[in-house]
Amino acid sequence: MAKMEVRGLTKVYRMGTNQVRAVDGVSFEVEAGEFVALMGPSGCGKSTLMHLLGCLDLPDAGSYRLDGVEVFALGEKDLARLRGKYLGFVFQAFNLIPRLSALENVELPLVYAGVPAGERQRRAKAVLERVGMGHRAAHSPAELSGGQQQLVAIARALVNEPAVILADEPTGNLDTATSRQVMEILVSLNAEGKTVLLVTHEADIAAYARRVLRLRDGKIVKDEKK
Repeated sequence: MAKMEVRGLTKVYRMGTNQVRAVDGVSFEVEAGEFVALMGPSGCGKSTLMHLLGCLDLPDAGSYRLDGVEVFALGEKDLARLRGKYLGFVFQAFNLIPRLSALENVELPLVYAGVPAGERQRRAKAVLERVGMGHRAAHSPAELSGGQQQLVAIARALVNEPAVILADEPTGNLDTATSRQVMEILVSLNAEGKTVLLVTHEADIAAYARRVLRLRDGKIVKDEKK
C-alpha cells in the first residue's frame, strides 16, 4: 500500500524565449487504494503530471513522496528500483515490443528485476490468464487486435504486483466494448486494494473513478469525490 503526497509540483518546458508551465504548482494527496481520474482538455498537463508521478520525468520544483519516500531525492538506480516495486504503467499506445510474443512482453519487467526464467514464465502466464489473454500468449503484437494488445499491456503492468497502476488514456485507441472491458479490469484491481490513477478526457471513462481531479493550464481547478 502506497500513499502519494504531492506538494508544489512544477514542470516547465522552454521553447526559445517562451516558457510553458505544463504542471504549475500542483498539490494533492492520494490515499492507498483510491481510484482517481486526472481529467481535462488536451494540453492541460495531465499526461505530464502522470509522467512525474510515474518517475519517468523530473520536475523543476516541488516534492513527491511515495510510501513516505522523497522520490526526486533518489539517484537513478534507486528510482528504477522504486518504479519496479510500486508502479505499473498502461499507455494509450500499448508500447509492446513487436519482435516478442505476448508472454515475452509481459515477462520483461521481471527480466529487469532479475527474476529467474521459470518464475518469470509462471507469473507472466498467470496475469495473462487474469486478463483473458492466456490463449494468445505465443502471439506477437502484430497478430493481436488493438484491444488484445492493451490487455497484454495491462498484464505487463501487473506482473510485478505493483501497489499503484498508472493508466494514461488506456482506452484512447479502443472501441466501446473493449474500453468497457479494460475499465472493468481496472475497477476489479482497485477493489483488490490497488491504487489506480487514470488520465482521460472522456467523461464516461472518468465516471469509473471514485474521485476526479480536473486540470486546466497545469493547475488542479477542482477535486471531486463521489
